[in-house]
Amino acid sequence: MTSTDEQPVVVNVLYGEPSDPAAFEAYYAETHLPLVDRIAGLDRAVLIKGLPGPDGSKPAYYRIAQLFYRSAAQMAQAMGSPEGQAAAADLANFADGGVTIMVGEVR
Repeated sequence: MTSTDEQPVVVNVLYGEPSDPAAFEAYYAETHLPLVDRIAGLDRAVLIKGLPGPDGSKPAYYRIAQLFYRSAAQMAQAMGSPEGQAAAADLANFADGGVTIMVGEVR
């Protein structure tokens, strides 16, 4: 088994439901995602928009962004960069439904 530093890592950004979904989507697409695209070392991003459950219930999260890195060290370097810090700081500008961040190993 390999150590955490050698395992791929994913940063899961879990967005709560915003007060104005249309404004959220516009800002997310036009301002936030271009900031994320500038983060060096990001292998890939998966963007998910929540849908109602089979019973019609609201999704637990409005959106989920999964940011994949080759290792924990790569993630730390990328998120600690000026571009990573700018993207993280930008969350307060549009994510008024709250944000939960969960980092995990990909196995």
